[in-house]
Amino acid sequence: MAKILIATEKPFAPAAVDGIKDIAQKANFEVVLLEKYDSKDQLLSAVADVDAMIIRSDKVTKEVIEAGKNLKIVVRAGAGYDNVDLESATANNVVVMNTPGQNSNAVAELAIGMMVFLARGGFNGKAGSELKGKTIGIHAYGNVGKYVAKIAKGFDMKVCAYDPFANKGAVEKDGVKFIDSAEELYRTCQYVSLHIPANDKTKKSIGYDLLKSMPKNGVLVNTARKEVIDEEGLVKAMEERNDLHYISDIAPDNKDVFAGKFDGRFFFTPKKMGAQTSEANINAGIAAVKQIINFINDGDTTFQVNK
Repeated sequence: MAKILIATEKPFAPAAVDGIKDIAQKANFEVVLLEKYDSKDQLLSAVADVDAMIIRSDKVTKEVIEAGKNLKIVVRAGAGYDNVDLESATANNVVVMNTPGQNSNAVAELAIGMMVFLARGGFNGKAGSELKGKTIGIHAYGNVGKYVAKIAKGFDMKVCAYDPFANKGAVEKDGVKFIDSAEELYRTCQYVSLHIPANDKTKKSIGYDLLKSMPKNGVLVNTARKEVIDEEGLVKAMEERNDLHYISDIAPDNKDVFAGKFDGRFFFTPKKMGAQTSEANINAGIAAVKQIINFINDGDTTFQVNK
């Protein structure tokens, strides 16, 4: 009987765990649960004899992969997978997958919700502004970006997108204006919603030049990764322009600088919360276990990210 480890420092919702167990058991898979663990040794011990592992934001390092002597597949229940050592996984013949699209609506709703919160002054009782009629640029038009566009159009915003990997015709078919460069996107859009992955090409790619070029009252919305932001460049741009704002669902390393210099011009959630809804929790967990079963039983590698 193949064994699946659910290893989550931040646990799935109970309904998600129940759903995973139910699907696994019907397929004759055993499920082992490791929740709220507080040491690497616990994870190393738990992974030692399992065939598969489902994680959330948990770190799957070279040490973890090599400790999993029977490990065949790791599924990150979510879109981003920079918390998994892909090189080590490939070297040890471990397939790594994500569950694209399962958290997309939750992340998009958070992005728009933070925009409303900022525009209305944090609901401080004073007059704010509306999103209607404002221009939003979507940087990376993937699963999340498409949901952001759909919601933003419901607010009657003007929606643009830049994505070098997207098909222009498909973007425009969604009623979204296709922008040819990141520079033009930031220069023309008051709001920019960021959805790029964190990799060697994108880390610290969003910095001073792009942000300084934004229109009056520009707002950068980050529900991607903090690593894609050049934090020093961001601070410099906000120091030079007191109309720029930054909202993010993960605080930057230099968050104390923001607290000291930019009161009312930023908002950070207490922890990364894009996928923190019960619906997304369940969707991603269920998708993960189905992908494991399909891979082990049928060799299905549809969502493999370390090819």
